[in-house]
Amino acid sequence: MKLSKLFKFSIFILMLAFIITSCGKKQEETPGTKSNSEKELAEFIKNLETKTIPLFKEMNTAYWNASISGKKEDFDKNAELQNKWAAIFSNKDDFAKLKKFKEAVDIKDELLKRQLTVLYNQYLQNQVDTARINAVNRMQNAIEQKFGNFRTDINGKKLTDNQVEDILVKSTDSKELKEVWTAQKKIGTTVSADILKLVKMRNEIAKSLGFNNYHEMSLKVGEEDPAEISKLLDDLDNLTKDAFAKEKANVDDYYVKRYNIKKEELMPWHYQNRFFQEAPKIYKVNYDDFYKGKDLPNLMQSYYKGIGLPVDDIFKNCDLFEKPGKNQHAYEIDIDRMGDVRVLCNVVANEKWMNTLLHEFGHANYSKHVDAKLPFFLRVEAHTLTTEAIAMMFGRFSTNATWLMDMGIINEDEMKKVSDDGFKALRLTELVFSRWVQVMYRFEKSMYENPDQDLNKLWWDLVEKYQLLKKPEGRNEPDWATKIHIATFPCYYHNYLLGDLFSSQLYYYVTKNIIKSEDYKNQSWANHPEVGKFLIEKVFSPGAKYYWNEMIEKATGEKLTSKYFAEQFVK
Repeated sequence: MKLSKLFKFSIFILMLAFIITSCGKKQEETPGTKSNSEKELAEFIKNLETKTIPLFKEMNTAYWNASISGKKEDFDKNAELQNKWAAIFSNKDDFAKLKKFKEAVDIKDELLKRQLTVLYNQYLQNQVDTARINAVNRMQNAIEQKFGNFRTDINGKKLTDNQVEDILVKSTDSKELKEVWTAQKKIGTTVSADILKLVKMRNEIAKSLGFNNYHEMSLKVGEEDPAEISKLLDDLDNLTKDAFAKEKANVDDYYVKRYNIKKEELMPWHYQNRFFQEAPKIYKVNYDDFYKGKDLPNLMQSYYKGIGLPVDDIFKNCDLFEKPGKNQHAYEIDIDRMGDVRVLCNVVANEKWMNTLLHEFGHANYSKHVDAKLPFFLRVEAHTLTTEAIAMMFGRFSTNATWLMDMGIINEDEMKKVSDDGFKALRLTELVFSRWVQVMYRFEKSMYENPDQDLNKLWWDLVEKYQLLKKPEGRNEPDWATKIHIATFPCYYHNYLLGDLFSSQLYYYVTKNIIKSEDYKNQSWANHPEVGKFLIEKVFSPGAKYYWNEMIEKATGEKLTSKYFAEQFVK
């Protein structure tokens, strides 16, 4: 299940961006003393914290409340607070001071330099008219509200996303599948014009800051080189396309029998979810059966406690089950960077939501264990991809037979029976998701480069090329707009794939060096508190103290590499 991969919800305007910048040649000075520039910068940061820390908490709380209620007044309050936040970082006088600090030659303190890097780029992306930023916030909130309140309509019966997914997974009636799939896509028609307008507004902001478009800006202020990311995606395409094509052929053979149709009649609604972003359930073992009637939140709590990462203090502030008007997906949010960490879910007793719980509370553990002694602007995860890596690494256990046995869900004999199919299911999951990310990354990149092109055609061209799905004959609808991330969390998806790479890299390192095992297939880490100790010390606690790839190298001995992902899922 990759839904959990897809819903790490955080507020884009809150995302701290990092770019390594030169602070000039160092000057000799007496050890232990601060230079004038260092004193001035420290005072600047102190004053900024006085303004931002209480607003940060208030704004995140408002976002949380809007997610729960779905009410317009709550979304309006959230937008108002976002505008206040943006106004702080759009201050041109403050930005001028930061540019002066950036050019100074006497700032040597490493924590101060890192905060300067973070703040400079936080201000850089907000050096546009406040009216523009406010307009983007209003539009983004309005679109998110439409998504939150949308329910698929089937002959007057309103279906939640969970109910839609349940039908797509369980039904073998091609007519019903098409009807539900098509009806769910109507959200695209509802929001597409607004999203396109939002894309152009974002591009205007990026161009005013000297970038070619918003996609380029997003990567660069996130410490990522667009050319390197595209090359990485090209490399991963070459790495996975043959293996995926082989697996896709097996999937198609399975569906031909399941639906009693010809292979050429297979359409997107036959692949058991709305986007073919999750692995179809083609293997003999049905993991949903294992979780039926189980208390998933309790299983999650028990597991994390056993590996030295208890979440009881987090759990009490979470909202984990369906409610009318509530955001239908899942996310984790750090309200104040002082311990108030929360998770939103819509749990039902199936494998997808077991994955999601493990995933989101992986995020939550990361947020919880960032060193509280770090300065406020470094008291955050090293990078989007690193927190996604942690979440995805734990989410993978939901179909791991050893994990199921260690958690008391199945016995040893059952474990032996389902172990092979469990690994095949995970491998298929990873391959399917890697191809889905290819679509998302390339669509957004091309859309921001030319938003006036035929986006409906672009979407299906990419789906056909990378996912090997067939476009429904004559279909010309904004199906791209049905994916909420494109509207509310733009240019983010590739980080899930980079996180996948780090997940495998970290998994191999922990298994070999912390668990002291060479068995990389049958691991759950259950009841190994040394795992939590390692993660806290080497991954969580440093926060954003280091450039993300420097943290990865410090933790695993290597910079980010794809070789462990290939070793685990391609070979």
